[in-house]
Amino acid sequence: MSAELVRGRGASPEVRASHADRDRVVDVLTVAAGDGRLTAEEHDERVEAALSARTLGELAALTADLPDAAEPVPVKDVVRIEQQGGSASRGDDWVVPRRMEVESAWGDVTLDFTRAVIAHDTLRIDLDMRGGTLRLVTRPGVVVDTDSLALGYAKVKTRPAGDPGTPAVLRVEVCGRMSYGRVVARPPRRGWVR
Repeated sequence: MSAELVRGRGASPEVRASHADRDRVVDVLTVAAGDGRLTAEEHDERVEAALSARTLGELAALTADLPDAAEPVPVKDVVRIEQQGGSASRGDDWVVPRRMEVESAWGDVTLDFTRAVIAHDTLRIDLDMRGGTLRLVTRPGVVVDTDSLALGYAKVKTRPAGDPGTPAVLRVEVCGRMSYGRVVARPPRRGWVR
């Protein structure tokens, strides 16, 4: 990502960086870490450098060895899924927001993180679900926390993906309530062809 891409065509590397410029670079670094292009240590070091960068040139140097991302993918703060008696899913290359509100009655919701674009380190899912299944298909580095979920005649089944020592790139916090259904967090099925 060059200085021109941080702020726009023709921007000089000596121009002072804004908070928005720093935030865009942090988003690019986080996506790169989620894609496996940066280790957790490299990500942490570069994010720290991005947050203290003074110029567009300093920011551009932090992403010079990453694939060119002319414009970071827009990330919504809140995504809402509301349904009755159906199914909803998010799959290949969907952009993970900061928060999701899921309201579902007698239907299933599947969130597949295996190829998702992860731009934040935490996703909070506010769940209000009666009947059906919330299915979270994870990948190494995606951690699911259901400690704040109230259950009424419901089950939670989680199976981590990959090695337990893998650094977390996304923490999925499931809050709210589940009645007469289940929450399943698991890696992709073996032999599952995409």
